[in-house]
Amino acid sequence: MNQNIVFSPSPYSKYMREAQVDLGNGIQLHIEMGGNPEHPCILLIMGLGGQLILWPDFFCKSLIDQGFCVIRFDNRDIGLSSKITTEPQNSHHLLSMMARFSVGLKNHGAPYTLEDMADDVGLLLDKLDISQCNLIGASMGGMIAQIVAAKYPEKISKLGLLFTSNNQPLLPAPGIKQLKLMISKRPTQEDEIIRQNVQLYKIIGSPNYINVEEIRLFARKAYFRSYYPNGVLHQLLAILCTGSLLKWDQQIQQPTLVIHGASDRLLPPKHGRVVAKAIKAAKFELIAGMGHDIPPHFIPQLSGLFAHHFKP
Repeated sequence: MNQNIVFSPSPYSKYMREAQVDLGNGIQLHIEMGGNPEHPCILLIMGLGGQLILWPDFFCKSLIDQGFCVIRFDNRDIGLSSKITTEPQNSHHLLSMMARFSVGLKNHGAPYTLEDMADDVGLLLDKLDISQCNLIGASMGGMIAQIVAAKYPEKISKLGLLFTSNNQPLLPAPGIKQLKLMISKRPTQEDEIIRQNVQLYKIIGSPNYINVEEIRLFARKAYFRSYYPNGVLHQLLAILCTGSLLKWDQQIQQPTLVIHGASDRLLPPKHGRVVAKAIKAAKFELIAGMGHDIPPHFIPQLSGLFAHHFKP
């Protein structure tokens, strides 16, 4: 671990310490690290619009307790990392771009792509002096992780993917309700933002494990930590302008575990199955009752599966 990077206690977790890392490409990433730096490292990559605090503390602590050093970070354009300050240029074309994306046609006009976000991860590992680590990516973070594993094979020892996709053409589309809420105009008032978060988790979360009060508390915490809806649109454009990841999947050689929720109403389980099929010798686990979220009920099972997969 780079001794020149100064960590301080995280205000969001008693298990983690935080720091700002300048990648040298115009981007600064805000990171948190927990556990013994001498232990094998797991780097966590969150999905669309998700700040690092969306990785539950209980999940991070479970991995730390199983002998790992855990690092989570805000992707560019989200949380306390660098923001792209320009207005999204193609937001009024989202539906047509999604239609093109679903059948494998190319889109253009994003300020950056998932490949640029994968390069951020490669640079972050270099800046932290981490020669090799394990990787877990969730949703869009899983898309980024697929590119990282293929593009930087020497940096990634094993790969874990959680409710993600490789965006190959003709996969089942997200549910209409889920999609409309995710691309709808972002509110500006705190109460409206919290209400929208509750609505979203009710339709993408694990159906029998929706805790409205916990969702409200988390949404309020995320709002005060950083609220930047343009970043969400930029990241969505990055997905739409990157397209299919099949070419990257076919290059991945690392042992890979793909986990998907049987009740995922945002990315139906077939998305996870095709990822596992595309990556050589990947293992696939379908979790009954789990949606597109990480509720406390599933954390012992999820952390156990990943820890077992990452053990030397």
